[in-house]
Amino acid sequence: MAGTIVVTGASAGIGRAVSERFLAAGWNVAMIARRKALLDEIATGDAALALACDVSDAGAVDAAFDAAADRFGRIDVLFNNAGIMRPGGLIDEIPLSDWTDMLAVNLTGMFHAARAAFRHMRAQVPQGGRIINNGSISAHAPRPGSVCYTTTKHAVTGLTKTLALDGRPFGIACGQIDIGNAHTELAAKIAKGVPQADGSVRPEPMMEVSDVAETVLTMASLPASSNMLSVTVMATNMPFVGRG
Repeated sequence: MAGTIVVTGASAGIGRAVSERFLAAGWNVAMIARRKALLDEIATGDAALALACDVSDAGAVDAAFDAAADRFGRIDVLFNNAGIMRPGGLIDEIPLSDWTDMLAVNLTGMFHAARAAFRHMRAQVPQGGRIINNGSISAHAPRPGSVCYTTTKHAVTGLTKTLALDGRPFGIACGQIDIGNAHTELAAKIAKGVPQADGSVRPEPMMEVSDVAETVLTMASLPASSNMLSVTVMATNMPFVGRG
């Protein structure tokens, strides 16, 4: 099934890979990110729409979703992906600005996008749609020194489960993909060496970002009667099982 998907954080990394994969599969793709010049590199053709937007700005998010619905007629899927990561550290050493920045994008930004998508999906005819939140392996187990990032990703799981419940009367499904060690700019340092729970610093196995995009496409293509509430896709040998 092809339809219309909105992808946040679409200018690079996982968001870009997902946008390109859905365009190749014949979907309409509305791409949201702050860096419009990078979106314009992908948004070639009538099926693509580049929308400059900071997800921490609720008004800008609402306007972007309205523009996507106006262009394509409806919104079938949201890939709620925008996120940032600041340098790690112990809680009493982390600048408060890092905490507020990650809350603003990783949690409040996801809330804004989910809220806008839910509003459109509940009102459109036929009613319904699907929201796919990008969690993280850190939604299950933290890395050392990751209190801000890990806290936001645990909160995303609560957002996912609540939307999955509240969306039932309106045909709105919600699921979460938890990704471990995909090759992106954000995760590049993991391949070079990151702190482990035993105090050592070691490089970790990585996976191709195209495998993440394929998984998101599988989740989005399910019939309305089915939902993947939680999916983990990760580098096979990364230290997740047994982390800590």
